[in-house]
Amino acid sequence: MTATGVRARARIVARGDGRGGTALPVLEGAGPLALRRVRASGDEARVMVVGAMSGPLGGDRFALRARVAEGARLHVGSAAATIALPGQHKGEARYDVRLDVAGGAELDWLPEQLISAGGSDLRVTTRAELGAGARLVLREEQVLGRAGEEPGRLTSRLTVRYAGRTLLDQELSCGPGAPGGWDGPAVLGGHRSVGQLVVVRPEFADRPPAARALGECAALMPLTGPAVLVSAVAPDALKLRGLLDEALGLLTQVSR
Repeated sequence: MTATGVRARARIVARGDGRGGTALPVLEGAGPLALRRVRASGDEARVMVVGAMSGPLGGDRFALRARVAEGARLHVGSAAATIALPGQHKGEARYDVRLDVAGGAELDWLPEQLISAGGSDLRVTTRAELGAGARLVLREEQVLGRAGEEPGRLTSRLTVRYAGRTLLDQELSCGPGAPGGWDGPAVLGGHRSVGQLVVVRPEFADRPPAARALGECAALMPLTGPAVLVSAVAPDALKLRGLLDEALGLLTQVSR
């Protein structure tokens, strides 16, 4: 811990093990970004983020990088929600995620929700760089405030690139100090949970799923490339997860 908060880094490298499975030659992390390998079946490796510290708090800087080499399959989840909290150090906290997936590799990035507690100030950036032929499932879920609590300031930017071309680059800022209208009908419409699901499949290049509404609070939108974005809002985290799980099940059926 420094005078301006905690500095934490974690790194995952997944490679084919030469026997049809996936090895993890690099699995480095500690404190708020502790990593554990968990049991998986088939050719996939599974990793859980099981941080042993609260945060991120004001002034903290977290960075997590995952690299998946050709022929490897990696699933990353988290043991619990991440809660952005106010801390004794003033200023914005940052959580930077970088995902690199080689062509012919596959990554499922499915962490638990990020909760923006009252008084917190967090900027999250997630950048995924995919080689041609890579496969990705990426889920982000943000919950604005705990029960009966106003949210903190949360800015989230998500960028996905495929074969050197940008498929998606979007940013959402919510809470005190955010640009006006974030809680209005054009953005969250009074809801307190918001999520995105990005699915990249090479077969979508020739057979993209059709754009459609998924009920009143979610929409499926093909991107310019072999990818689909599902955006959803909901009154709470449980309903948001249900919407995104339903959309993932639908997309899994389409890609078969």
